[in-house]
Amino acid sequence: MSAFDDLYAANAEFAKEFGSSDLTGRAARGLGVVTCMDSRIDPLGLLGLRPGDAKILRNAGARVTDDVLRTLVVGVYVLGVERVLVMPHTDCGMTKVTDADIHDLTAQSGVDTRSLDFHTVPDQWAALRHDLTRIRTSPFLPPGMPVTGAVYDVRTGRLSPVEY
Repeated sequence: MSAFDDLYAANAEFAKEFGSSDLTGRAARGLGVVTCMDSRIDPLGLLGLRPGDAKILRNAGARVTDDVLRTLVVGVYVLGVERVLVMPHTDCGMTKVTDADIHDLTAQSGVDTRSLDFHTVPDQWAALRHDLTRIRTSPFLPPGMPVTGAVYDVRTGRLSPVEY
C-alpha cells in the first residue's frame, strides 16, 4: 500500500466528471495571484474565480522571491497575466519563526539549511509593501502593470487591502 493511494483513488473519481479539457492554460481573467501555501486558503473560491481564470503562485509566506518573479515573467509574456494580486494571510506560520529558527529545527534532524533564505516575515504589512515594490520596479515586467496587495483573514474570509 502506498502513502498516496488515497490521492490516486480520489483522482480517479475526479476524472470521471472532469470537464475542463477546453481550458487553454492562459489566465482567462488576466490575473496572477501570489499567495501562501497554507491549506486554509482557497484562492479561486475567495476571489470568485474558476479554474482557468488565474495563475496561482504559492509559497511559504506568499513572498515575492526570485522564483516568483521568474514565474510572473512567464505568466505575463506567455500566459496572459495582466495584473497581479499579492495575498498573504493572517495567522501565517512564517510570521511566527525566523530563518534562524528554521535552521535550528532542521539541524536537529541533521540537515544543514544555512544556504537557504526562508524569507520569514517579522512584519507582514512591511513585507507585503516590499514585495509589491519588488514587482512594480522589476525591469522584467511591464511598467504600470496593475499590482496590488491584500491580507486574507483566515478567520473571516475577508481581504484587507494594503495602503500603499
